[in-house]
Amino acid sequence: MKTIITAALTGAISPKSKNPNIPVTPKEIAADGIRCWKAGASILHLHMRDDNFKGILDKERFRETVNILRGSCDAILNLTTSGELNVSDERRLEHVLELKPEMATFDAGTINASDGIFENSVEFLMKLGKLLIENGVRPEVEVMDLGMISAAQYYQSKGALKAPVHYQFVLGFGFSGAPATPDNLLYMKSKIPSDATFSAFGTGNSHLPILYTTIAIGGHVRVGLEDNLFYGPGVLATNETLVQRAGRVIREFGNDVATPADAREILGLRQIPPSGERQ
Repeated sequence: MKTIITAALTGAISPKSKNPNIPVTPKEIAADGIRCWKAGASILHLHMRDDNFKGILDKERFRETVNILRGSCDAILNLTTSGELNVSDERRLEHVLELKPEMATFDAGTINASDGIFENSVEFLMKLGKLLIENGVRPEVEVMDLGMISAAQYYQSKGALKAPVHYQFVLGFGFSGAPATPDNLLYMKSKIPSDATFSAFGTGNSHLPILYTTIAIGGHVRVGLEDNLFYGPGVLATNETLVQRAGRVIREFGNDVATPADAREILGLRQIPPSGERQ
């Protein structure tokens, strides 16, 4: 089996004061993305930060980062549609519609977050899903609690998602999401359609149990400083070291680390010519 590694490089919340390795400028994010691609990541999940290191949906920052990455590697770029609270639907969509990445996030419901309400209304998700389909962008359906699997199936029945769906299980999202336990991951996997693909991660110190379980049950994995700041107890991580460890675990299990071409085939994306070579 070929296992896809997604690198979630920065997120919108963790401050650089907690880990100075968090990339925050477009150039830092792109440089870290290239390092992760060389280490084995086939998908780069992108957020942007403002001058105060807060999450921001700024299309020009996305554009700068995307342009560097597209010119330097063949990784699949997955742009977030969240990461800045209390913004209009249009702001959440404009960078995706202009840049047309291969993938973008579809967060399958509203949930309480530690810093506010992570809002994803039915109206917004119907609009988002249909626009992604029209623009040839593959949704990554992010599921933070069990009911969001049923919600995703509802949006599919209404034409806002197309089969086969690619799910990203987000375990341990604040105090409201599904706790990051192997039992919860196994249950969530049992509730998705047989033609679906899935990836999973656990936040913080649940990172490794979910990584190991996901590989064991045939899923793909996500790692990175968006989700986990530490490599081990008291040891700060970098995005690159987290990707390298995921690759070692995948190979020790007997799987192959998916290349970007492999990942495009698994996810049903259009193949593109390679740019550069992994080390």
